[in-house]
Amino acid sequence: MSVKSICVFCGSRPGDTPAFTAAAEALGTGIAARGWRLVYGAGDVGLMGSVARAAQAAGGDTFGVIPRHLVDWEVGKTDLTRYIVTETMHERKKVMFMNCEAVVLLPGGAGSLDELFEVLTWRQLDLHAKPIYILNTNGYWDPLKQLMNSVTGHGFADDSLLDFLTWVDDAPAALDGIATDLAPA
Repeated sequence: MSVKSICVFCGSRPGDTPAFTAAAEALGTGIAARGWRLVYGAGDVGLMGSVARAAQAAGGDTFGVIPRHLVDWEVGKTDLTRYIVTETMHERKKVMFMNCEAVVLLPGGAGSLDELFEVLTWRQLDLHAKPIYILNTNGYWDPLKQLMNSVTGHGFADDSLLDFLTWVDDAPAALDGIATDLAPA
């Protein structure tokens, strides 16, 4: 059985609520506890740093990908199991996505949304069938859910778009869902 890799998109800032950091830590710890590999943006700040440090503390395999221009800004975490520096943001997203079996979105900003919408668009275009989880800590992503319903409700996407996102309230629900999704048929 091969090790499963979970790509986590999340903020390079911690946000304004301790629950965001707690969710990142629970997810990182849970990924490692299941023997899975964390794939993420290689930063050592914000939720990125929290998820990675938690995975490392639990003995997990960590795979970080960061574009050269963000190494200083996001404090590239060079003590990961694997640390890759790319030339562009697009390369970063591609390497992260190509090295995972599932995606989880934690709270974050424009960069996290960019990452989500790229993999969601690829899913809509039938370029992959990887599960995409939205970890909706304290309802943070409720406005995103409303937006997605508006997009489909106004006819700019088929209702099937909504089926490509699995909404969960906490890390254990995301981990259990991914385990089910990735279980051999």
